[in-house]
Amino acid sequence: MSAPEPEPRIARFESLAYGMFVHWGVFSLNERCVWAMHPKRYPIEDYIEQTKRFTAEAFDPREWAATARRSGMRYMTLTTRQHDGFSMYDTRGLSEYDAVHAGPGRDLIAEFVEGCRSQGIEPFFYHTTYDWYQPSFAEDFDAYLDYLHQSIEILCTHYGKVGGFWFDGNWSKPEADWKEDRLYGIIRRLQPQAVIVNNTGVDARGALGHPGIDCVTFEQGHPTAMDRSGMDKYVAVEMCESMNSFWGHTPSDYNYLSPKGIIEELCACRGVGANYLLNIGPKPDGSLPAYESSAFERAGGWVECHAPLIYEGRPAAVQCPGRDVALEWDGKVYLFVYDIRPRPDEHVATGVTGHGPRRYRGIDGSVAQVRWMHNGEALEFEQDDDGELTLQVTPYPWGVNMVVRVAELTLK
Repeated sequence: MSAPEPEPRIARFESLAYGMFVHWGVFSLNERCVWAMHPKRYPIEDYIEQTKRFTAEAFDPREWAATARRSGMRYMTLTTRQHDGFSMYDTRGLSEYDAVHAGPGRDLIAEFVEGCRSQGIEPFFYHTTYDWYQPSFAEDFDAYLDYLHQSIEILCTHYGKVGGFWFDGNWSKPEADWKEDRLYGIIRRLQPQAVIVNNTGVDARGALGHPGIDCVTFEQGHPTAMDRSGMDKYVAVEMCESMNSFWGHTPSDYNYLSPKGIIEELCACRGVGANYLLNIGPKPDGSLPAYESSAFERAGGWVECHAPLIYEGRPAAVQCPGRDVALEWDGKVYLFVYDIRPRPDEHVATGVTGHGPRRYRGIDGSVAQVRWMHNGEALEFEQDDDGELTLQVTPYPWGVNMVVRVAELTLK
């Protein structure tokens, strides 16, 4: 059964490949992630009162976007409204609980969009559908949906072209009629090229959902390759993950990804054709925390070394050993080889692991040459009549560790 081809806007989204997720808002003041304001944890009156301290005095969206660009990221998704109900944009009379009428006294989303565009970064809008602030969410759901849909119409009409909308919260009322036809219809009418995502949560990773969705989500969990055979439309895949244990600024959390972890996660995503959306939690004042920024940019050196393959490469039908994955691009096949260690210096007592023969099945064509992409070193190989490739993986030279080493296969 044939699979559909991606619409141009979906193909373009897949080529963005790697994005920065940003969870920032009033909740950042509590330093306990986005769920700090949950009514069972925090009296709503007290939470609203602290909005006065949310001044965003160090918010520099151009620097945010520059950090993303240096990290190899091509798009940025910011929380325009989180579950606490505070809007980071001018709601134009829908509510007084927004960044123009409370807190910083200015439209933070307008600043964000300008900052992204100054650095060539595509702006995407996260927007909650689950709202702890609006009484109508619990008392009059149809009225709440009117408010929600009017909010999205504002975002569609006052900030220029938007890369996409990333919704989150339908899982809070799984049996409700969310009137998704109307919501997505607003976007299609006003932002026809926008990608629509609606997070299915950690309990339904990869679920398709409403036919208007353009991309399925894998929250905090490795994506799997999507079989699109017989589907009515081509749907993209995206994994969203936080740098630490929580979504947002949590300085008491020390469980962070390293640059090594970022590279490994990015390669795992691209190996199954998924985008990778990696979260950072700015400080309450809007400044980016040093470690996360540095880790992003350090991993960005690896991305730069392997561009444009990371953006334009697509999964190859190659059976790989272990964690290895394969992409194809521009008539060549690329093997992403994990778990190699450097050749030790004679004065360093560490063994070499991960080198030697590795076998890859399903290579479509005869291999003429194999070389490491980062330094051009030629590799020995054998290929049998069934196409199985036995590659002699070499260890890194001393002083080099690419974490994931990419072998370029030139076909006859």
